[in-house]
Amino acid sequence: MTRINLDTTVVETREQRLGTIIAWDGKASELSHESAYARGGCESSCGQKGRRLCELHGPFTQGSVCSEQMVECQAGNVRDAVLIQHSPIGCGAGQVIYNSIYRNGLAMRNLPVENLRMICTNLQEGDMVFGGVAKLEQSIRDAWERHRPKAIFIGTSCATGIIGDDVDSVASHLEEELQIPVIPLHCEGFKSKHWSTGFDATQHGILRQIVRKNPQKQEDLINVINLWGTDVFTPMLGELGLRVNFVVDLATVADLEQMSEAAATVGFCHTLSSYLATALEQEFGVPEIKAPLPYGFAGTDAWLRELARVTHREEQAEAYIAKEHARVAPRLEELRKQLKGKKGYVATGSAYAHGLIAVLRELGIEVNGSLVFHHDPIYDSQDPRQDSLAYLVDNYGDVPSFSVSNRQQYQFYGLLQRVKPDFILIRHNGLAPLASRLGIPAAPLGDEHHALGYQGMINLGETILDILSHKKFHQDLAAHVTLPYKKEWLAQQDPFILARKPLNVEE
Repeated sequence: MTRINLDTTVVETREQRLGTIIAWDGKASELSHESAYARGGCESSCGQKGRRLCELHGPFTQGSVCSEQMVECQAGNVRDAVLIQHSPIGCGAGQVIYNSIYRNGLAMRNLPVENLRMICTNLQEGDMVFGGVAKLEQSIRDAWERHRPKAIFIGTSCATGIIGDDVDSVASHLEEELQIPVIPLHCEGFKSKHWSTGFDATQHGILRQIVRKNPQKQEDLINVINLWGTDVFTPMLGELGLRVNFVVDLATVADLEQMSEAAATVGFCHTLSSYLATALEQEFGVPEIKAPLPYGFAGTDAWLRELARVTHREEQAEAYIAKEHARVAPRLEELRKQLKGKKGYVATGSAYAHGLIAVLRELGIEVNGSLVFHHDPIYDSQDPRQDSLAYLVDNYGDVPSFSVSNRQQYQFYGLLQRVKPDFILIRHNGLAPLASRLGIPAAPLGDEHHALGYQGMINLGETILDILSHKKFHQDLAAHVTLPYKKEWLAQQDPFILARKPLNVEE
């Protein structure tokens, strides 16, 4: 395990720490082998060692999101805290959509529905010349006067990275004055090529300044690292006599403080949970559950058994596993008959996609292709039991067309043409309209827990039947729209041709 450094306020990027890539094309088995994680050996095909992969580099990017936005959707979702975006007002545009997501998340958890508490320092041209420290100080005091929060987060931006504002000194000074944690989160958009570094930046600040340093252990408390999804963990873990501590989204500062007191840490996606779970184990001795993700029978069984082993609840786990297998089997068999011959495609974050493909194959659905928005060759624990890609390949078979691309629309057309699916599962919905214009319905998984666990297989199967019932609408749409690409590009067989042969841009 590579040691996580909490002595500095700046988190190490995913590229530095994990060797993250955002462009690759081939088979899932090939990517797993090149990652050399659970496979043994560490020599990649391009002569580089360890976790460095042969990444494709395109000549341009059509659109993505940044680390600062992930700080918005993490630190900005702590219920009794305030996030200050030290940025131009454009960076605050994400507050609109994140406020909607936050309110929906609160409603799904039966919590009081309220608005986000975010403030933008509104940096302008003069601030780029003379600095924005004064605006930051004033914004922190405004946040205190308006909301009396339990903590204040400060998210940096590309602009503040260019200015060189001393955010750490301002935070330290105001923390002493206000007597609450004032936490700098260094998440400049240009610092990392993939937005998942923003998850790590938020979690880094929480670990440094909020998590209780002298914990009193609670033997039945489990940290669940998640986003805004429905609470499927409380009834599941309740069968084992365990309590849930949801973090980071929709948590209170008190919830974050007690993370160091938990008996274990779990998550629904290694991309989101890798940094926080590993650091909790490293710094506070809270075991991270090193097991496959809880998707499908095999993954959920293994996940529950490892959690039971760590918390000494093996008998309860076995009873629950047997009960759930028996409960879902009849409906699952019906769904398999109804979905026989269907072909699906998954376009989500990396570890989450691995889990969803497993569920689709449990449902008897053919999955010949998938797009993941990035790939981490390893996770922070570097434990082979968390190699979700190898687990998928070994237990559910290969994916012949497995691509890594950070939400590039111009590539998505070609990727779908390769496999011609009946439907797609998608998490970041910006690509869904293009699929619809090709006659392909999409299930936008706004609730990230929808497919998790035993019930998740049934949930996902019923959702797929629902969207397939509307396929005629999408086919009619496809018959009456024109795609905004030249015929030459629509005829191109390789969606990554501009990365493989960048001179084609000038030809």
